Amino acid sequence: MRCAARPARSWSTRRASPTDGSTAAMLPLDHTLSSTESLLQRSLFPHRGEFIMFVGLRLPSRRRLCVAPSIVALAVAWLFAAANPCQGEVDVDEFPVAHLDFPIADGPFEPTWESIDAHHPGAVPWFRDAKFGIWIHWGPQAAGEAGDWYAKHMYLEDHPAAAKHRQRFGHPSQAGYKDVLHQWKAERFDADALMSTFRDAGFRYAVIMGVHHDNFDLWDSEHQPWNATRVGPKRNILGEWVDAARAHDMRYGVTFHHEYTWWWWQPAFGADSTGPLAGVPYDGNLTAADGAGQWWEGLDPRDLYGIQLKGYPEYEPIHLIAHGREGIFDKHQEYARQYATNWALRIMDVIEKHDPDFIYTDGNSRQPFSGKKSGSGYKCDAAQRVVAHYFNRTLERRGDIDTFAIVKFSSPQRGLASTRESRIANDIDRERMWMGERAIGSWFYAPDFVYDCGSIVHSLLEYASRDGNFAVSVPLTPAGDLTPEAVAMLDELGDWMRTNGEGIYGSTAWTTWGEGERRLPGGGLNERTASYEFTPADLRFTQGKDGALYVWCMTVPEAGTKLLVRSLAAGAEGAQGEPTSVTLLGSDERIEWSLTAEGLEITCPAMAGLQHAAGFKVTH
Repeated sequence: MRCAARPARSWSTRRASPTDGSTAAMLPLDHTLSSTESLLQRSLFPHRGEFIMFVGLRLPSRRRLCVAPSIVALAVAWLFAAANPCQGEVDVDEFPVAHLDFPIADGPFEPTWESIDAHHPGAVPWFRDAKFGIWIHWGPQAAGEAGDWYAKHMYLEDHPAAAKHRQRFGHPSQAGYKDVLHQWKAERFDADALMSTFRDAGFRYAVIMGVHHDNFDLWDSEHQPWNATRVGPKRNILGEWVDAARAHDMRYGVTFHHEYTWWWWQPAFGADSTGPLAGVPYDGNLTAADGAGQWWEGLDPRDLYGIQLKGYPEYEPIHLIAHGREGIFDKHQEYARQYATNWALRIMDVIEKHDPDFIYTDGNSRQPFSGKKSGSGYKCDAAQRVVAHYFNRTLERRGDIDTFAIVKFSSPQRGLASTRESRIANDIDRERMWMGERAIGSWFYAPDFVYDCGSIVHSLLEYASRDGNFAVSVPLTPAGDLTPEAVAMLDELGDWMRTNGEGIYGSTAWTTWGEGERRLPGGGLNERTASYEFTPADLRFTQGKDGALYVWCMTVPEAGTKLLVRSLAAGAEGAQGEPTSVTLLGSDERIEWSLTAEGLEITCPAMAGLQHAAGFKVTH
């Protein structure tokens, strides 16, 4: 059988239509060396700017491969076979988009991106004013104390999380994730006390997880019986967070990560390949009938784990389809329609009950259910219908639109915001509302995280100087409280924000984001970011609501250090001439400064008590 040409996968974030319809021809075996490198990158490392080749050469993404032609030929042949199997794959771009028919609220917003763009007013002022958010990424997966994606990793027998799960809970054929849910009690969870701590730390909005990839709803869900009011703590976790946010004058959004649960959960249908329980099915294979006489009687495991997606050898392993493969589950389209409808109704349930200031859908595709990357499996307009419903309900309730939707990797348009997860933008981005997001350690709790206030401060300055917001996840323990180390870190952060907040809240990017050669590394906030050293030459800029320029030195210089702000040189582009004053935030010391053709030279005073970064206010 002859293989059809397969679209090349995206190597870097690029602008595309909302349906992510970009295509490229399949690479032949005799392609150039530079294209060979591209194929290696796209197939093996779709999320990295640098990669490790299997021959052991570490090569930057923009350099040609310089290896023997025989090695290149072998590599290309292997990757060609892996990336383009002759299995009659469905052409994603030609596959029709399903138009769903669940009802949405009446109003001017129709379920198309064009209508949403036409009727939304654009940037929401409160979001820029708030600037700094707490990312409450907490739920039953914290119980594994194994970091992010524990619920899936516990079913991968060679993964460290699997060993930890078996030691703590038992074998997943006998004690699977459903049993983790049952044992999770959140016994020390106090939303009001936590929100008070977050407010004191300087956060002005909350990003609250509603449901993660584990498919377990954290509210009194109308459309998912596996929820926190019926299983585990038997509390409306999300509702308690919302009440606390309102009590502490915090804006809040709710996040939804369940779009790709159906392929993410596939390891739960497996079994050990070796050992005494080899071949014994994991609990994803259980049925509702198996619950008779069990604690979960009356609940159907299928509502939690979904169904086993069989018949797609071209996509195996399916649970990794978003990372190097993508496509349509054409044998399961009836189930897919029900699945996408349920996905939407659960979000609409939260909109109705909790009236969030924004909603957030996770993924690495241009929109949910795009047929590409994390949206693999189905193509439909569920996301457009949900967002249109949300804005129509906002109009009904509030009289005007002060809400928005975060759709990660969506194309820029009014009504939609995006995020930059664990990475720093290269330049200022004023084209849309966006938010940097990073986690202390990992996105779910594990022991031995590094709780470093400086990592948060430096991240905030990196994002704010590029015109973004920033939300940081501070992990809660399985019981629902903060570790003593986290509390101390947040106390320190609150001190810094009280001193420097005037240059952060409501700020915009200046004409350039900064100076200097060093920028904070990407990834989680950990020992690497905590030990990262900046120099007095590393500067960031924000423009405050009062019009003043804030110059941020990414370290605290010693007394007498001369800072040279080259961007403020007399006659430089964007410079506003001679300043009228230069002051140090948090200090009454008189600042000595002079403006020359080389820049604004600031002589640093003693900075006892200041930590992590020093902020200078320059007024004209």
